[in-house]
Amino acid sequence: DMVGYLLKKMKLEKGSLIPGNRYHSFKNFIAFPNIGRPDLEYKKNPALPVNGLSFGKSLIELIAKKDYLISTPYQSFDYIIHFLREAAIDPKVREISITVYRLAENSKIIHALINAAKNGKKVTCLVELRARFDEQNNIYWSNRLEEEGVTVLYGIDGYKVHSKICLVTRMEKGKPTHYACLSTGNFNEKTASIYADHSILTANKKITTDLVAIFRALSRGVLPKGLKTLIVSPIDSRPAIYKLIDNEMRIAKTGKRAYMILKMNSLADEQMINKLYQASNAGVKIRIIVRGMCCLIPGIKGFSENIEVISIVDKYLEHARVHIYGNGGKELIYLTSADFMTRNIENRVEVGFPVLDDDLRQEIRDIIDIQLSDNTKARDITGSNVNRYHKTQAEVLTRAQIDIYTYLK
Repeated sequence: DMVGYLLKKMKLEKGSLIPGNRYHSFKNFIAFPNIGRPDLEYKKNPALPVNGLSFGKSLIELIAKKDYLISTPYQSFDYIIHFLREAAIDPKVREISITVYRLAENSKIIHALINAAKNGKKVTCLVELRARFDEQNNIYWSNRLEEEGVTVLYGIDGYKVHSKICLVTRMEKGKPTHYACLSTGNFNEKTASIYADHSILTANKKITTDLVAIFRALSRGVLPKGLKTLIVSPIDSRPAIYKLIDNEMRIAKTGKRAYMILKMNSLADEQMINKLYQASNAGVKIRIIVRGMCCLIPGIKGFSENIEVISIVDKYLEHARVHIYGNGGKELIYLTSADFMTRNIENRVEVGFPVLDDDLRQEIRDIIDIQLSDNTKARDITGSNVNRYHKTQAEVLTRAQIDIYTYLK
């Protein structure tokens, strides 16, 4: 008996075993072939253009004038690829720095970086070799990059680099000017077609100055810290988020409206959960959208009665992390690569970034409002673990992923 043999050799008890099915690599189901029932497939919607961006114009010149938000998969991930391809052939570009966590099998991102190196650009790419399930793929691409002359970094001892950041340095009028892409999702054109994420293209100096400092730290193998605009784990995230929550608690105690809207993949960090309970008890209204694990129990009188939690599971995997803080009427909106999990806050290099453009803030707010109104695919997360579908008073059905696509048209 194989099970008995393994138990004996590993000195385990039967109570240590968890029954499972024969097949464990569930991620392969994403690519499961159609076996003759096209009616069981979701209708494929063409990726929408981003208002103001054009593949026929220089993206760098456009980004120099204003920030742009790309909400994949509703809008095209090709803008990010085009941004790197343009940087690779632009004679004024001197450097490209990027962190990658999960890459597509035949990554167009990597090909753009290799092309840049061949064109004489200084290219630095941090590849996280410990990305779960993608270790072999990342080892392959890191070897390819090194062969083509790209400087490959392998992270920081004891910490995974999970951030999704890219910085392009261009000489303009004899001075270095920086252009950046920051995202909640991976630089991966394959997953970008099924994961719902937000990316920002920007030349805002408040953001790019911090990114220069981050890449300088990563190249030295040390943790970034002491930044002015970006919120970076593991050093700055917890105190920065606590400060934002404390501000809402102070506002609530003055009798003014105080609120937070948080969207993430998982919510499991015990200290962060206790902080949210404190905020609820102080009168802060908290609405949370969490797709996966949620260890917070909402709606308990005298404890978490000001907290509501919903989960949206639909055609696309909800992967974006969004934080909205009321801030006394002057809303603050952050996007981030981190969940409220201890591993993200304390054991990984994560980058959270503010949305500084008024139009983009409104667009993200509108998207979040659509998700909060979902009464078709959203479920209520409660202490009973029943997870019933979320019902609203609205007579019109709202299915967030369909309505967001319509909104962005």
